[in-house]
Amino acid sequence: MDGKVALEEHFSTQLNNGYWNAKGEEDRNGKAYAQDVERRLLDPDLCVAEMDRAGIDVCIMSLTSPGVQSVIDAGQAVELARESNEHAQSFMETYPDRFRAFAAAPLQDVKAACDEVNRTVGQGRFVGVLVNGYTNSGADEDVFYLDEAPLDDFWSECERLGAPVYLHPREPLPSQQRSIRGYPELGGSAWAFFYETSTHAVRLMLSGVFDRFPKLQVVLGHLGEGLPYMLPRMQHRLDEQREGTKGSKAKRRPSYYFANNFHVTTSGHFHTKPFLEAIDQIGADRMMFSVDYPYEQMDMGGRWFDDMRLEEALKLQIGRENANKLFKLGLAPLSRAAAAGFGS
Repeated sequence: MDGKVALEEHFSTQLNNGYWNAKGEEDRNGKAYAQDVERRLLDPDLCVAEMDRAGIDVCIMSLTSPGVQSVIDAGQAVELARESNEHAQSFMETYPDRFRAFAAAPLQDVKAACDEVNRTVGQGRFVGVLVNGYTNSGADEDVFYLDEAPLDDFWSECERLGAPVYLHPREPLPSQQRSIRGYPELGGSAWAFFYETSTHAVRLMLSGVFDRFPKLQVVLGHLGEGLPYMLPRMQHRLDEQREGTKGSKAKRRPSYYFANNFHVTTSGHFHTKPFLEAIDQIGADRMMFSVDYPYEQMDMGGRWFDDMRLEEALKLQIGRENANKLFKLGLAPLSRAAAAGFGS
C-alpha cells in the first residue's frame, strides 16, 4: 500500500545524545545495531529514503527515548526540549510534505512545558506531544508519572489544542527491574518496555485524568503494550474484588477509557494474529500503522502491512486515514487504486 502514515518514528540530536547512555545501548542491543541506529537517528535524509522504499507518505517524528524526560535539571530539560523541537522544525521545513512532529515537553517545569506545547502544536506542523514515560525530577528514583504532580495545566493545554499525547516507553526504574535481573536481554523493547508503559497507561485510566479532561487522546505503540489482551482480565478482577470500583479516583471503568481515550499503533509488532485481536478489542477506527524507525526497518514493517490479507478499505483506514483524522494532517483522500499503486 502506498500513501501510508507512520507515527512512532524517531530522531535525535547531538545534545540529546550527550544525555543518554550509548554504552548501555551497545551492551543491550549489540555494538553494530546501536551504531546503525545512532547514524539513522541523526540523518533525516536516510529516513526519507526508507519511507520511499516502504510506501510511506508521511512520518510523524519524535525525539528518541528517554529524551527530555530523563534530564534532572529543569532548566536543562527546557533547553533540550526547545533545541529538539527547533531541530524538528528545521527538517520539516526541508521536507514539508513528508514530515510532521510530536513536540518534546519538559514536564520538569509544567509552565515551560505548556508554553512549549503552545509554541509548537499551536503554531505549525507539530501535531501532538510525545512523552517518554515517567519524568525525572531529582536524583535516583525521584520521578513522577503522568497522573502525578501538578500536571493538570499540561493536560488542559493539550485538550485545548486538541493535541494527542503519545505515551512512549522508557526503561523501568531500577527498583522495578528485579524480575529480569540477570537477564539483560530482557531489558528495553524486548520485554521491560511493555510492562512499564502498560502500567503507566493503567495509572492514567484509574487516576481521573480523563474525567477532568474527557477529550484527551493518548496513543500507545507496539499494539497497545499488551493492554488489548490483558485489560479484559484486569477489568474482570477489578469488578469482582475490592467491592468493584468503590473508592476509585476515576468515575468510569478502565475499559471505558481504553475505548474512548486511547489509540494503538503497530510499531515494532509486525504480527498479524495479535494485530487482528487488537482490532477486535479497541476497534479499527483506533488502530494506526507505524514502524518504530530506526529501531525497526521501514521496509520490513511496510511489507508486513502491505502483504497482510486485509480488506483494502480497512487497510487504507488503518494505514492512512485514521492518522490523517486524529492529527489533522490535511492529507488528500487516497483512492484504493492509488493506495495500491495503480495511479490516482
